[in-house]
Amino acid sequence: MGAWSVTDALSPAARLALDEALERDMARGGFARNGAVAVIGDGALAAAVHGRFAASVRVFDEHTPVHTIAPDGCARHGLDAELVSGVTLVVGELPRTLAGVDEIAGLVARFADPDVLVVLAAREKDLERGMNDQLRDSFAEVSASRGRHKARALIASSPRPAPSPPYPRSELAGGLEFPIAAHGAVFAGTRLDIGTRALLDVLPAQLDAAALAAHPTVVDLGCGTGVLAVWTARHLPGARVIATDRSWSAVSSASRTAQLAGVADRVDTVHADAGEGIPDRSVDVVLLNPPFHDGRAVIDDMAHPLFRAAGRMLRPGGTLLTVYNSHLKHRGALERIVGPTSQVSRTPKFTVTRSIAR
Repeated sequence: MGAWSVTDALSPAARLALDEALERDMARGGFARNGAVAVIGDGALAAAVHGRFAASVRVFDEHTPVHTIAPDGCARHGLDAELVSGVTLVVGELPRTLAGVDEIAGLVARFADPDVLVVLAAREKDLERGMNDQLRDSFAEVSASRGRHKARALIASSPRPAPSPPYPRSELAGGLEFPIAAHGAVFAGTRLDIGTRALLDVLPAQLDAAALAAHPTVVDLGCGTGVLAVWTARHLPGARVIATDRSWSAVSSASRTAQLAGVADRVDTVHADAGEGIPDRSVDVVLLNPPFHDGRAVIDDMAHPLFRAAGRMLRPGGTLLTVYNSHLKHRGALERIVGPTSQVSRTPKFTVTRSIAR
């Protein structure tokens, strides 16, 4: 049995991106070995890139907080100009959304070295033809690798900065009194998600029914663009509001939404998985519009870790307000995990429930 290598921890897409980057960089004389490299991916890929290129490595991982310790020789960044400024190589995994690809492409074209090489890969089932078009908006040369282990890489070079505005972008939507800001990878973007709309429709009455103290703590769990958190801060001036999500793009979007709405001083944004770091039994209300699919796959119990997180952080008698697709029938799980649960509203599309923490 051979010795374990850091590349053994890589997904097929990440390994393909690394191999393609090595081959193509060698073909141009090992240019990236003398410069900075940006990694779009996890710590294992960053460590592998550092081991192969021995360069200055900057890493952006959507699901790892920036303050988390990075592998040796690497530094964590947000998805911003500092990540890609002057880099000669960008290697990693493609986002799953066209807007996410557009954001990365535009950022690299604006701030990277003019001779930058971009190699980003994904599982073939997650690739969309429009991803090539998004890259072509920012690069003169775009091609695709051969498929390997059901993955394929897109390769881009010769940047040409597009005139489109940078992310996060913002707009008024859904009749809200404040604009929604969104990075490219955030669900629903600058639109008002219809599930969030269903929860907003009942939120004033439900918060009144909760008979909250003058200074309640309210958590928008899995906050996305932060609409629920910002709405709450505007309508409950005495509340302490926390917007938390496992996605850097979501938390950064929520922070910007709060700024645009004038409540940044009353909305704390926290990049954490399932509300990690929020103390047990410290919260009065949790607002939750949980995900139910991973890519194209629908996962019935995907929201259960968030239910458990809500049950952990709520004070006894605290309120969880949840909106979910009606066909998922989450009420039984909410009863079991959090506490007594009643239906607030229901349509063929969405159900809103109220759970009281034990």
